[in-house]
Amino acid sequence: MSQTKSFHDFTVVNIDGEKVALSTFKGKKVLVVNVASKCGLTPQYEDLEELYVKYKDQNFVVVGFPANNFMGQEPGTNEEIKKFCSSKYDVTFPMMAKISVKGDDIAPLYGWLTEKAENGKFDAGIQWNFQKFMIDEEGNLVGFVEPRENPNVDKIVKWIENR
Repeated sequence: MSQTKSFHDFTVVNIDGEKVALSTFKGKKVLVVNVASKCGLTPQYEDLEELYVKYKDQNFVVVGFPANNFMGQEPGTNEEIKKFCSSKYDVTFPMMAKISVKGDDIAPLYGWLTEKAENGKFDAGIQWNFQKFMIDEEGNLVGFVEPRENPNVDKIVKWIENR
Protein backbone atom coordinates (compact mmCIF):
# COMPACT_ATOMS: atom_id res chain seq x y z
CA MET A 1 0.00 0.00 0.00
CA SER A 2 1.46 3.34 -0.94
CA GLN A 3 1.24 6.40 1.19
CA THR A 4 -0.87 9.13 -0.39
CA LYS A 5 -0.22 11.85 2.16
CA SER A 6 2.86 12.86 4.07
CA PHE A 7 3.37 14.65 7.37
CA HIS A 8 4.15 17.77 5.35
CA ASP A 9 0.62 17.85 3.86
CA PHE A 10 -0.99 18.78 7.19
CA THR A 11 -1.59 22.17 8.77
CA VAL A 12 -2.09 22.41 12.52
CA VAL A 13 -2.51 25.21 15.04
CA ASN A 14 0.24 26.03 17.51
CA ILE A 15 -0.24 26.68 21.20
CA ASP A 16 -0.50 30.43 20.51
CA GLY A 17 -3.38 29.88 18.05
CA GLU A 18 -1.38 30.41 14.85
CA LYS A 19 -1.63 28.06 11.86
CA VAL A 20 1.50 26.03 11.18
CA ALA A 21 2.04 24.22 7.87
CA LEU A 22 3.98 21.08 8.78
CA SER A 23 5.80 21.49 5.45
CA THR A 24 7.92 24.05 7.36
CA PHE A 25 9.64 20.99 8.84
CA LYS A 26 10.78 19.65 5.44
CA GLY A 27 14.40 18.53 5.64
CA LYS A 28 14.18 17.75 9.37
CA LYS A 29 13.58 14.58 11.30
CA VAL A 30 10.54 15.18 13.49
CA LEU A 31 9.58 13.43 16.72
CA VAL A 32 5.82 13.92 17.21
CA VAL A 33 4.65 13.35 20.79
CA ASN A 34 1.20 13.56 22.40
CA VAL A 35 1.88 15.18 25.76
CA ALA A 36 0.03 15.79 29.04
CA SER A 37 0.79 17.84 32.15
CA LYS A 38 -0.72 15.58 34.83
CA CYS A 39 0.56 12.16 33.78
CA GLY A 40 3.02 9.83 35.46
CA LEU A 41 5.07 10.16 32.27
CA THR A 42 5.07 13.98 32.32
CA PRO A 43 8.75 14.10 33.41
CA GLN A 44 9.53 12.93 29.85
CA TYR A 45 9.17 16.62 28.93
CA GLU A 46 12.67 17.02 30.41
CA ASP A 47 14.10 14.24 28.22
CA LEU A 48 12.30 15.53 25.12
CA GLU A 49 13.75 19.00 25.71
CA GLU A 50 17.24 17.51 26.19
CA LEU A 51 16.95 15.61 22.90
CA TYR A 52 15.71 18.72 21.11
CA VAL A 53 18.51 20.94 22.46
CA LYS A 54 21.18 18.32 21.71
CA TYR A 55 20.09 17.69 18.09
CA LYS A 56 18.19 20.79 16.92
CA ASP A 57 21.23 22.02 14.99
CA GLN A 58 21.33 18.66 13.18
CA ASN A 59 17.96 19.04 11.42
CA PHE A 60 15.91 17.51 14.22
CA VAL A 61 12.83 18.84 16.00
CA VAL A 62 10.40 17.63 18.65
CA VAL A 63 6.77 18.69 18.20
CA GLY A 64 4.43 18.35 21.17
CA PHE A 65 0.67 17.91 20.86
CA PRO A 66 -1.16 18.25 24.20
CA ALA A 67 -4.12 15.87 24.43
CA ASN A 68 -6.71 15.15 27.10
CA ASN A 69 -7.65 11.65 25.89
CA PHE A 70 -6.39 9.69 28.89
CA MET A 71 -8.06 10.05 32.29
CA GLY A 72 -8.25 13.85 32.03
CA GLN A 73 -4.50 14.22 32.37
CA GLU A 74 -4.37 17.39 30.24
CA PRO A 75 -7.28 19.49 31.54
CA GLY A 76 -5.65 22.88 30.99
CA THR A 77 -6.19 25.53 28.34
CA ASN A 78 -3.49 26.12 25.75
CA GLU A 79 -2.33 29.13 27.79
CA GLU A 80 -2.12 27.06 30.99
CA ILE A 81 -0.28 24.25 29.17
CA LYS A 82 2.23 26.71 27.69
CA LYS A 83 2.87 28.27 31.11
CA PHE A 84 3.31 24.83 32.72
CA CYS A 85 5.75 23.63 30.04
CA SER A 86 7.92 26.73 30.16
CA SER A 87 7.93 27.19 33.94
CA LYS A 88 8.32 23.55 35.01
CA TYR A 89 10.35 22.04 32.14
CA ASP A 90 11.80 25.02 30.20
CA VAL A 91 10.31 23.60 27.01
CA THR A 92 11.63 25.37 23.90
CA PHE A 93 10.56 22.84 21.24
CA PRO A 94 7.40 23.69 19.25
CA MET A 95 4.16 23.06 21.10
CA MET A 96 0.86 22.85 19.26
CA ALA A 97 -2.68 23.53 20.43
CA LYS A 98 -4.51 20.83 22.41
CA ILE A 99 -6.08 18.21 20.16
CA SER A 100 -7.67 14.78 20.33
CA VAL A 101 -5.39 11.87 19.44
CA LYS A 102 -7.99 9.10 19.36
CA GLY A 103 -11.72 8.46 19.12
CA ASP A 104 -14.46 10.07 17.05
CA ASP A 105 -12.90 13.54 17.25
CA ILE A 106 -9.34 12.44 16.40
CA ALA A 107 -7.29 15.20 14.75
CA PRO A 108 -6.58 14.51 11.03
CA LEU A 109 -2.81 14.35 11.64
CA TYR A 110 -3.29 11.67 14.30
CA GLY A 111 -5.62 9.75 12.00
CA TRP A 112 -2.72 9.65 9.55
CA LEU A 113 -0.16 8.74 12.22
CA THR A 114 -2.20 5.87 13.67
CA GLU A 115 -4.02 4.25 10.71
CA LYS A 116 -2.23 2.07 8.16
CA ALA A 117 -5.02 2.86 5.70
CA GLU A 118 -3.88 6.50 5.83
CA ASN A 119 -0.11 6.30 6.36
CA GLY A 120 0.58 3.22 4.24
CA LYS A 121 2.98 1.83 6.87
CA PHE A 122 1.35 0.47 10.03
CA ASP A 123 -1.40 0.83 12.60
CA ALA A 124 -0.16 2.49 15.78
CA GLY A 125 -3.12 3.40 17.95
CA ILE A 126 -2.27 5.79 20.76
CA GLN A 127 -1.82 3.71 23.91
CA TRP A 128 -1.27 6.58 26.35
CA ASN A 129 0.30 10.02 26.69
CA PHE A 130 3.84 10.41 25.33
CA GLN A 131 3.68 8.02 22.37
CA LYS A 132 6.46 9.08 20.03
CA PHE A 133 6.24 9.04 16.20
CA MET A 134 9.32 9.32 14.01
CA ILE A 135 8.97 11.30 10.77
CA ASP A 136 11.84 11.48 8.26
CA GLU A 137 13.07 14.54 6.35
CA GLU A 138 10.62 13.87 3.48
CA GLY A 139 7.60 13.65 5.80
CA ASN A 140 7.32 9.86 5.84
CA LEU A 141 6.30 7.99 8.96
CA VAL A 142 9.21 5.68 9.76
CA GLY A 143 8.50 4.34 13.23
CA PHE A 144 7.11 4.88 16.69
CA VAL A 145 8.09 4.30 20.29
CA GLU A 146 5.64 3.35 23.02
CA PRO A 147 4.71 5.86 25.73
CA ARG A 148 6.65 4.29 28.62
CA GLU A 149 9.87 4.18 26.59
CA ASN A 150 12.12 7.12 27.41
CA PRO A 151 12.73 9.56 24.53
CA ASN A 152 16.46 8.81 24.84
CA VAL A 153 16.07 5.13 23.85
CA ASP A 154 18.53 3.74 21.32
CA LYS A 155 15.83 3.42 18.66
CA ILE A 156 15.28 7.20 18.64
CA VAL A 157 18.88 8.33 19.22
CA LYS A 158 20.28 6.03 16.51
CA TRP A 159 17.55 7.21 14.11
CA ILE A 160 18.42 10.86 14.75
CA GLU A 161 22.17 10.26 14.40
CA ASN A 162 21.89 8.03 11.32
CA ARG A 163 22.48 10.34 8.37
